[in-house]
Amino acid sequence: MPCPGLQWCITLTGRSIGFLQAHAMPLAEPFENRLTRFQKLLVLRCLRPDRVLAGVQEFVAIQLGHGFIEPPPFDLAACFKESTAATPLVFVLSPGEWTVGPEHRKGLPAGWHPCAHTIHAASACLGLLAGADDLCGWAMQVLWQGRLSACVVPGLRHNAHCRAAGADPMADLLKLADELKFSRKFEKVSLGQGQGPKAEKLLEQGMERGLWVCLQNCHLAISWMPTLERIVENIQPDKVHRDFRLWLTSMPSPAFPVSILQNGVKMTLEPPAGLKANMMRQYNRFTDQYMAASTKPLEWRRLLFGLCLFHAVVQDRRKFGPLGWNIRYDFTDGDLSVSLAQLQEYLDSYETPPFRVLQFLFTEINYGGRVTDDKDRRLINTLITNFCGSPVLEEGYAFSPSETYKVPGCETVAQFREVIGSFPLVPSPEIFGLHDNADITCQQAETYGLLGTLLGLQPRSSSGGGAGNSQEEIVGRLAQGILDKLPAAFDVEAVSAQYPTTYKESMNTVLAQEAIRYNALLAVINSSLKATLKALKGLVVMSPDLEKVVNSLYDNQVPEAWAAKAYPSLKPLSSWVTDLLERLAFIQDWVANGTPAVYWISGFFFPQAFLTGTLQNYARKYALPIDTVSFGFQVMDDLDSGSSCTTGPEDGCYIRGLFMEGARWDSHEHQLAESWPKELFTETPVVWLKPQQHRVKPTEGIYDCPVYKTLTRAGTLSTTGHSTNFIMMLELSTSVDPSHWIDRGVALFTALAF
Repeated sequence: MPCPGLQWCITLTGRSIGFLQAHAMPLAEPFENRLTRFQKLLVLRCLRPDRVLAGVQEFVAIQLGHGFIEPPPFDLAACFKESTAATPLVFVLSPGEWTVGPEHRKGLPAGWHPCAHTIHAASACLGLLAGADDLCGWAMQVLWQGRLSACVVPGLRHNAHCRAAGADPMADLLKLADELKFSRKFEKVSLGQGQGPKAEKLLEQGMERGLWVCLQNCHLAISWMPTLERIVENIQPDKVHRDFRLWLTSMPSPAFPVSILQNGVKMTLEPPAGLKANMMRQYNRFTDQYMAASTKPLEWRRLLFGLCLFHAVVQDRRKFGPLGWNIRYDFTDGDLSVSLAQLQEYLDSYETPPFRVLQFLFTEINYGGRVTDDKDRRLINTLITNFCGSPVLEEGYAFSPSETYKVPGCETVAQFREVIGSFPLVPSPEIFGLHDNADITCQQAETYGLLGTLLGLQPRSSSGGGAGNSQEEIVGRLAQGILDKLPAAFDVEAVSAQYPTTYKESMNTVLAQEAIRYNALLAVINSSLKATLKALKGLVVMSPDLEKVVNSLYDNQVPEAWAAKAYPSLKPLSSWVTDLLERLAFIQDWVANGTPAVYWISGFFFPQAFLTGTLQNYARKYALPIDTVSFGFQVMDDLDSGSSCTTGPEDGCYIRGLFMEGARWDSHEHQLAESWPKELFTETPVVWLKPQQHRVKPTEGIYDCPVYKTLTRAGTLSTTGHSTNFIMMLELSTSVDPSHWIDRGVALFTALAF
């Protein structure tokens, strides 16, 4: 039953909740003084999840101190001072992608990742409140999984100076060796096949002569790791040279010796994050001589600035998750360096810069060599035109509508640094081509990452003497509730008899196949839930598979066994069950009442089969080759959600159930329009899929909008030859250039994450 007092509080604080700094706004009395800081975070989680991370950051600063929310400077010399001849120094490398374990991904928008350094420092603090007894052990595990970010956790044997993604530390290590006069006594070997004996011999020499030995890429020599562990354990400080140091670099790997990780000094190095820091880092590498290296210095400086900004944009756009890139690509400084060399060469070789050639080189070869998704390739080819083109050579050219980022009229590196220093610390989404709502998407992703970590920390059983229900009671009640809601399986034989396979009606086959797929899912759910209830009562053994089901139910996550037999979905368990019941009701209504006038495309297990069936019906009706038939599209604004439609079209079909991200559909203007503020997703009206033979696609006035099953966007190629996520391209009318919506990341989805 709703709490009247809380409703009153929400009503009084409604205007405050709408503010950007909602986490800092007071609640209405008496709740402002009655609730603790942690309880206020719970209210904030319910009303403004996008501001939870800011609230948690403030909470951690108050409870633990500002040192836990401010990343410490990377000081390799200080780490070296903590080491001894028997203490290895371990650099934790990373591919540049935030690692969230599969147990934390369920129920979250896949592909989304926490990217602020506060997240896991907050988890360390909140973990105590969530029931984590061994914070130190948890932090060690999180560190090695790559989830601890820019914080120093008390209780570790050695401070862990770390950030989210580890860059190659070799340049810093060589610099330190030079400063300490160890350049001539520094030896390194990159581990791999056949390199173990060489490394072992080098270690023996190092211990005798006091060398610095660096073993790179330990994760590539898994079979040799036990040997390394034995060598390190047998190091006796009084018997080896006191100047000997062992430096190790490795990606996170379960094969890396735990004893070395526990006893060593753990470090990871990351370039400064953010667009401004990225630009400043690039210009810190340049010199005035480099700025004047071209025979066309003015054009060179402006295009150099544009290309560096492009590099920062494609890297920082990753923080927006799938809205930024379908796949998280690891663009590197090497991509920029090669592009700058090509830019200088072509600029000096041609009177007029060949921008089309340069754009092709940059987006199809240098950066594009990493891009594997065709929608991402379309995006990067669109982005480059804003940063490398003839308009960039004009005085005062603006890269963003607000003109915050413009081509500066600078000549020296110092002047460029001064301009970059004036850039905002947190860039507006407009420089990335995104809507302002993208910031909310990013902040929600950070919040879900934090809550996913906390979810993994919660206790699995209630402590003695507590008034709360035990895990067994909660899971048992939930399992029984789901079983009571599930309908009986479809009678496939009866469905096939009522809707027999015929040449002119492919939808009968689609219906039978859908019923078979849902029956397989219902069978798995029924059997696992019944077995779980028996295991909770002690009637059968609680197997590891059943234990996974129990933990998933307790965490409001879809069990892996169900997900393996189900359709792609990002919903938490409660929403997933509701969605499943709606899908089953859609199929049952089809069986009972005949072909629907408007198809709920979200309800299909395999929507590609439904689309193929629609084309087959048209091709067979008019005796046409099916490979000459394709869809035309018309948004039926007058049909709304389809409830007013009682009959389908003569040819093709009506579909509903699509949600749009990055834009909205304007039913009055019959075209795409900008999203309303704080409205992340909008429901699209009914769409008429109109099969046509030899259809000529419009060349202007339309945006090819990708349709996906889930917000993950990226998918894999299944055995049927179809993507596991991407469904089709749907043409939508637009009065602006389609590149605008490509930059926005506009897409349609058959299901959301809630």
